[in-house]
Amino acid sequence: MLLVASLVGLAIALYAYFMPLTGVTGTLGALVAIIATIILAVLSLALPAFKGNGARNAWRVLIFLGLAGTCFAGLLLHQWWLCVAMVVGLIGLILDMVLANRPAHPAHT
Repeated sequence: MLLVASLVGLAIALYAYFMPLTGVTGTLGALVAIIATIILAVLSLALPAFKGNGARNAWRVLIFLGLAGTCFAGLLLHQWWLCVAMVVGLIGLILDMVLANRPAHPAHT
């Protein structure tokens, strides 16, 4: 879910950067949003590779900061759909945290 939200955010940022009459065509802010969504996609792909809780939690903090910063950039750029995509990514991050702490096999008594 986090990867899909990052890729959708990338598509929205690319549209805003390249399409005329978006109000942010060719601006530095839209370019930063493109780079941020690419970094978020890479971070989300690397998240399952970590085995320790400390490393995964540190990676999740980085992803959260990226989601929050990209959403803020979307607000400044008036690209509301970019913010929606980042909120969906936040939901995916929360689901990852909740589901990672559940045991794979529930204990039976």
